[in-house]
Amino acid sequence: MANSATPLIFLMLISLLAAIEGTQSSTELKWAKKLKRRKKTTSSETVTNLQFYFHDTVSGKTPSAVRVAQATDTEKSPTLFGALLMADDPLTETSDPNSKLVGRAQGLYGSSCQQELGLIMAMNFGFTDGMYNGSSISILGKNSAMNPVREMPVVAGTGVFRLGRGYAIAKTHWIDFTTGDAIVGYNVTVIH
Repeated sequence: MANSATPLIFLMLISLLAAIEGTQSSTELKWAKKLKRRKKTTSSETVTNLQFYFHDTVSGKTPSAVRVAQATDTEKSPTLFGALLMADDPLTETSDPNSKLVGRAQGLYGSSCQQELGLIMAMNFGFTDGMYNGSSISILGKNSAMNPVREMPVVAGTGVFRLGRGYAIAKTHWIDFTTGDAIVGYNVTVIH
């Protein structure tokens, strides 16, 4: 008799777990959502889309990015070729700098092009909100900063995004050409 009850108990347990997972997905964050699996991914992979804003402030009394090195001829270059900056930029839910903080972008970027304003970025986007708190993604690639839309590779992740890979689409939302301060919208797709 116990053997015939086992499948029934197993089905009830699966139903309960599905109901719990369903309630958790309804509390997803505004800036992040799980997408449907692609056919090419394995059944254990998830595709997540993240949308947030990156606030890079190089001016004022409390900049979030500072120049830490430069070449001898950097100031003579129209692209500031050779300048290297260290950043600890806030990531927010909307373009408003006072909107909800969802994480921080920490790392390096440097002017790596002589003919255009092109930055090489080695940046860790660490998240501090909701189920992504403590997880991060790493972006390493060229950012053609003056292009209205640019794509950069997501090369790694930690926490929820462990073994992550994907791409980031960046669009400049606002820039002050006098100071260099900028707000950039990010739309990131991560397979993990």
